[in-house]
Amino acid sequence: MNGWFRYFALNAQVRAGFSRGIVVWALLAAIFGIIAGGFFLAAIFIWLADQYDPVTAGLVLGFLFLVLTLIALLACLLTRRRNIEQARTELAARSSAGPSLLDPRILATGFQIGQAIGWRKLASLGVVAMLALVLAREWQGGQTEQPEDEDTST
Repeated sequence: MNGWFRYFALNAQVRAGFSRGIVVWALLAAIFGIIAGGFFLAAIFIWLADQYDPVTAGLVLGFLFLVLTLIALLACLLTRRRNIEQARTELAARSSAGPSLLDPRILATGFQIGQAIGWRKLASLGVVAMLALVLAREWQGGQTEQPEDEDTST
């Protein structure tokens, strides 16, 4: 089931480019945007109250946070594009790897075979195959032990 969840997550990434990195950058962009708006409002207020020096400081801080906001938005967009490309690459690798057992065509073929042979016979054949697989793994596991490293410093 983990393969199916990963497949759906990759399809969602291809369509939306969504990930944790995007959430972080979007939150930073929102925070910096709110701070920039606060400084611009404070600067406009100070400018209206006193038309020279405090305004300059407010505008400089406002532009600083505006630049930080634009940088965070650019990083968010770049992260989204990278996520989309990574998901496309992984989906292409999955599709070129061949059909999985849960492919609808293979499932339909298996269903037809099950109807032709009979489900009771097929179930008993499946149990025998699983038992043979377990025995083969057990037998193969005993023969593939790694030899200990020999000391070659003679």
